[in-house]
Amino acid sequence: MRTDTEKSRYLSAVSGELADQQAWLKSYAHDDAQAYFVIEYQSVPIGTVRLYEPKGESFYWRSWILTKNRPNHAAIESSLMVYAYAVDHLGFQCAHFEVRKGNERVWQFHERFGAKRVSENELEFFYEINRSAIDHSRNHYKRFLPTSVTVEL
Repeated sequence: MRTDTEKSRYLSAVSGELADQQAWLKSYAHDDAQAYFVIEYQSVPIGTVRLYEPKGESFYWRSWILTKNRPNHAAIESSLMVYAYAVDHLGFQCAHFEVRKGNERVWQFHERFGAKRVSENELEFFYEINRSAIDHSRNHYKRFLPTSVTVEL
């Protein structure tokens, strides 16, 4: 997914070499400050997302990518899962992240979800979302994720 030029054009570049990917996964496996998830639908991988860079009660999330063949509700469900895991299992109260300015669909999605744009630079918008907005969205979209999440290691 990360080497698909169309899908990953707003993400940081990665090597398509298997050895490079394996080395990254090996180094990641020893980093307790981040969690990297494969998003599945009916046991088929449809995306990835990563939580990292905790700052007090806030976590950072990025590396969110979904395949073209995903269900229409995959973005909402995977966002709800990120927030449920971060809040219910890790105890975070808010999140911070950035979105490339050209990725209009994604920054509009986050703004509808309750994230507030707090700054920007030449390439990116920077966002924060507080616990109240997270809870509001989790309640508003609860038909997509009526309970919390279970994480299998």
